[in-house]
Amino acid sequence: MTGLAAARGRAVLAGFTGRRVLVLGDLMLDHFLVGRVDRISPEAPVPVVEFEREHHRLGGAANVAANVAALGGTCDLVGVTGRDDAGRTLCDLALAHGLDPAGFVSTADRPTTRKVRVVTTRNQQVARVDYESDAPVPGVVERALADAVADRLGHAAVVVVSDYLKGVVTATVMKRVLAAAQARHVPVLVDPKIRHLDLYRGASLVTPNHVEAEAALALRIRTPDAARDAARAFRERAGCASVLITWGEHGMWLLDGGLESRGTGRQPRGAAVSESHFPAVAREVADVTGAGDTVIATLALALAAGATLPEAAGLANHAAGCAVGHFGPATVSPAELAASLEGSAE
Repeated sequence: MTGLAAARGRAVLAGFTGRRVLVLGDLMLDHFLVGRVDRISPEAPVPVVEFEREHHRLGGAANVAANVAALGGTCDLVGVTGRDDAGRTLCDLALAHGLDPAGFVSTADRPTTRKVRVVTTRNQQVARVDYESDAPVPGVVERALADAVADRLGHAAVVVVSDYLKGVVTATVMKRVLAAAQARHVPVLVDPKIRHLDLYRGASLVTPNHVEAEAALALRIRTPDAARDAARAFRERAGCASVLITWGEHGMWLLDGGLESRGTGRQPRGAAVSESHFPAVAREVADVTGAGDTVIATLALALAAGATLPEAAGLANHAAGCAVGHFGPATVSPAELAASLEGSAE
């Protein structure tokens, strides 16, 4: 399978409006310091950046939610912020994107995750400074997160877990989220980190990139046959129903184990498994930062709108092609995604 028919893609895209997705994960604030570089410092062999401007963007799980909202969906966002200026900025930015920060659990025990990027006016990154704690959140915060998810799950068509290893996705939180989703037959999609792979057992779909899949399986993915074998092995390793490996310039590989079990992650005995390769559709790559956020947001909305998993993956492949054309974490609009679908039909 090489793609998604433009007419079907448009029909699914039209169904995004108002579909509700619940996103749980590590909230981040991306802070950009932009300046001009004309000389090298006499103190060390590094560029001197003459500051011109700064701006902030939503990152991590917040960027997933922003993509859901930008594509016309409704998103409940649950995560952790510190009681600091970065946390207040993140809340304000969330509101500006149409996201309600009522699901944010605020704590004085850790900073809001903030990534400060120093970049030139030509979008060349010079340095990055991270402000964060990657320690697991304490029990009282785990309970608050799980309760926030439970309070919102009844309205969600799909749950997305966006794990960046910043402490929110713990064994306790995942256990409660998966159990609550299974009870309501709501599928759970996970953008993973390999260190937490055992926590996702029972998820409907896990979406590693090819580097993560290689690390989890101690193998290399260089051909479609290798991608197929990796997806099969990853499915067994993660204990999930389906796997989508994002594969950079090679596109995506999908192992569709079916969503009949809707959130249980367990495939009925004897059920068919399908496998598909989606070649990349990007025309120009500016930055891959945040592309995985766009992919899983599009997958979630497409499934909520009634698409099959291969259809959702085909649409997400187009969304990824749009996302990498932007610098830094970015959202994709319905018009942009529709244009990509039309372009592929030419």
